[in-house]
Amino acid sequence: MADQDPVATALDLVGPRLRAVRKERGVTLTDLSERTGISKSTLSRLENGQRRPSLELLLPLAQAYRVPLDDLVGAPEVGDPRIRLKPRRVNGRTVLPLTRQPNGVQAWKIVIPSRQTKPQPRTHDGYEWLYVLSGRMRLVLGDRDLVLEVGEAAEFDTQLPHWFGSTGDGPAEVLSIFGRPGERMHVRARTSRRETAQ
Repeated sequence: MADQDPVATALDLVGPRLRAVRKERGVTLTDLSERTGISKSTLSRLENGQRRPSLELLLPLAQAYRVPLDDLVGAPEVGDPRIRLKPRRVNGRTVLPLTRQPNGVQAWKIVIPSRQTKPQPRTHDGYEWLYVLSGRMRLVLGDRDLVLEVGEAAEFDTQLPHWFGSTGDGPAEVLSIFGRPGERMHVRARTSRRETAQ
């Protein structure tokens, strides 16, 4: 026998749920009929499963019981928006992906161990934005050799030879946002009133 449709199953459970709420509140069918304007026979058939629940019937009942409509129909909870992705080791670094979609802008939290101090510049298509969360990060970008402190950021075209790692003083935690060609971070800055007046 095929499994019953989940929607049909949920609808079948509305009647017993309505009866349980009414009994819990100590309300009679007569009282409920007076509060909602729904006939006593309709309420009885609704609770017994002889009448299919509809929005026109459930809304006044939810108001009478002062409960969300979801409680009466047993609606499933909305999906959890939190991202629970697991860290992984990539080239000796701990990398925690912060985005789920395979395409578009990608974000990672990267922990760079203190031993990763030897530059190995590379190039590829795209655009990258780095922000130092803790520690100090060394960034080799073309012929420039920079050290970024906590709270400092760098933005660059990844077709330029680049490498980032530890200064050797200790590990560094970095937020990395990478976009493929044509995808760049857009930073908006408002001009102060004083500057616009000049």
